[in-house]
Amino acid sequence: MTIWSVIGSGVAGLAVASELVSRGAQVQVFDPGGPPGAHGCSWWAGGMLAPWCEYENAEEPVMRLGQTALDWWTARTQVQRCGTLVVANPRDLPDLRRFARRTEAFVEVDQSEISELEPDLHDFPKGLHFAQEAHLDPRQALHDLYRQLQDQGVVFHRKLAPSRLENAIDCRGRHAREVLHDLRGVKGEMLVIRCPEVTLTRPVRLLHPRMPLYIVPRGDGVYMLGATMIESEDSSRITARSMLELLSAAYALNPAFGEAEVLEIGVDLRPAFPDNLPRIRRLGHMIYANGLYRHGYLLAPALAQGVADLALENKHSEMVDEDRA
Repeated sequence: MTIWSVIGSGVAGLAVASELVSRGAQVQVFDPGGPPGAHGCSWWAGGMLAPWCEYENAEEPVMRLGQTALDWWTARTQVQRCGTLVVANPRDLPDLRRFARRTEAFVEVDQSEISELEPDLHDFPKGLHFAQEAHLDPRQALHDLYRQLQDQGVVFHRKLAPSRLENAIDCRGRHAREVLHDLRGVKGEMLVIRCPEVTLTRPVRLLHPRMPLYIVPRGDGVYMLGATMIESEDSSRITARSMLELLSAAYALNPAFGEAEVLEIGVDLRPAFPDNLPRIRRLGHMIYANGLYRHGYLLAPALAQGVADLALENKHSEMVDEDRA
């Protein structure tokens, strides 16, 4: 029986392995970093399954393909289907109207309706509720995929993959740049904070003039604040400006966040192609699946399905880069 070798155990690699196994393939995974952890870009994601919100500044395939993520992840991990709430301060209502023009699948909500959805948000006159959207805990999702694959007989090798593997799929993100020369890293910075004084049940996006903020509940008063997208290859430290802007935006959402504890600071590089859409390329003996940009958990299922289609059925989905494959 053919054994498929997946290289990389971030969200792309684990999603590809999971999709292949679900179709009856035998799979092994290579990653010298071992199980999911802080060494991987996927560890520092927001985990928002928000295809309609993302359409505000993304290409149409992100919205369309991202919708498949909701059921795909629900079958594999815990998904919170509470929707997304987008709000703006009174002076920024033109930004809210612009956001509405560029998105779909929402209802407009007024101040009383916002308070019904999130009682700890008091001062926002208008908002948009994307009721079909969802979110997950990225770290739990990675662990769940990892354990499920182990239970299904997938062998994980904590070492570099051999140089001449047959039937191999490279999901190493920016580490594949020696082959994928048009791949770049985009710096993302995020914070994990604890603020028991504030209770939010769904992701909230604040349209802020300097830095739009999203905040994702993790439970027990813990929240993820994110995230910057900076055209930089430096992932060593968060900048003072970014930290100030993230915390200031959170304070604008609810002043109680001014007393929050900062639990973690995350900085990493998202792999992206020039148009910020993912690509599947078959080069020689290797299939490359890469370029999830800021849409890791949203587009990983569609990327994995496209890889499985190509690997098992030689079927070319729209993500296959025909010019280079």
